[in-house]
Amino acid sequence: MDHFAYKSGVLHAEEVPLTRIAESVGTPFYVYSSATLEHHYRVFSEAFVGQNAHVCFAVKTNGNKAVLALLARLGAGADVVSGGEMRQAIAAGIPAKRIVFSGVGKTRDELTAALAAGIAQINVESEPELRALSEFAASMGTLAPVALRVNPDVAADTHEKITTGRKENKFGIDIDQAPALFRLARTLPGIDLKGVAVHIGSQILDLEPFRQAFARLRELVLALRAEGINLERVDLGGGLGVPYHRDDPTSPPPDAYAALTREAFGDLGVRLILEPGRLIAGNAGMLVSRVVYVKEGASRNFLILDSGFNDLIRPAFYEAFHEILPVNLPAPDAPREPIDVVGPICESSDIFARQRLLPPIAPGELVAFATAGAYGAVMASTYNGRPLVPEVLVRGARFDVVRRRPTPAEMAALETVPDWLKNPAS
Repeated sequence: MDHFAYKSGVLHAEEVPLTRIAESVGTPFYVYSSATLEHHYRVFSEAFVGQNAHVCFAVKTNGNKAVLALLARLGAGADVVSGGEMRQAIAAGIPAKRIVFSGVGKTRDELTAALAAGIAQINVESEPELRALSEFAASMGTLAPVALRVNPDVAADTHEKITTGRKENKFGIDIDQAPALFRLARTLPGIDLKGVAVHIGSQILDLEPFRQAFARLRELVLALRAEGINLERVDLGGGLGVPYHRDDPTSPPPDAYAALTREAFGDLGVRLILEPGRLIAGNAGMLVSRVVYVKEGASRNFLILDSGFNDLIRPAFYEAFHEILPVNLPAPDAPREPIDVVGPICESSDIFARQRLLPPIAPGELVAFATAGAYGAVMASTYNGRPLVPEVLVRGARFDVVRRRPTPAEMAALETVPDWLKNPAS
């Protein structure tokens, strides 16, 4: 569910008309509903009542500090994949002891910063990383709380660019080779072996891949216990998807997912770590854009917007679908005609939708991309010299700009021209 609806003929975020935000901050902009974020977090976390579970929001889906602060107030931890995300989570009020650090390429600076901050867990994804972390922790006179991420070789029915649990993926340790690495971890200085981790991909709308992965993980935990390696934590990652299209399957209910984890691990006495992201933030956000031109082509027509794939890259990168809604409610009998919805970027791939059936929308009118709260603003860039999109958080009848649009001067200030180019004679 979400808290975006038409009221008096205008699309609202909670009690705020999107037209009002557009008048204040300009377009394009991202807008988030705090009520939706809170609702989805509570529904997910409450599904695990009675289980020893810790929910860590996946910061890579939406790293806005205000969004993280809102979730922190509800008790969320953070799953981070970079030093920058770790700093952002801590700055938003998420205690280090509720942060898990994942990722295949953590640098020395990132690992030592994580150790210094005292985060809850570092998910190690290879033997070289394990040995490096041992060296860093020992040199600092501390212990690194470690879970080894295994790759269960389970196929998830999702886009090839967001599947992470197959043998050919770069993530994790092959599950058949994992026992040897667990044995090694117990012998290395500076390593405090806490658990095992897994993450098989993103935007998964079927529980069966999770069932298969959890069964393999359970077998591994039991086999390690038989050797005397008694793990206290099982990190299950994230991956639960959301429907982007009215014809998509519905998301698996958190209750059903929680029942699956109880079935697999309920008798093992382990602490579960859960890393939802898209499920919390996806439906909580929209990207709002203004129509610049309606262009009649030789074979098709184009709705040209002031947002491009630098603002929302998912359609170009993943062939992703987003509902496109006129902000002003069209008449019930308005004809729907096929039109390509495109941006201003100088790339042929800057297309949001091909031959989408839409009512007539005139230049100057607003459209909103639904389900854009996850992997939207975090993946934006300044390609073509375009500024990053502002982000707005709504609560009831008020809204606040939680990331403003940088000015051209601020963007230019990040770059310098060396002296030898300023003086042609030098």
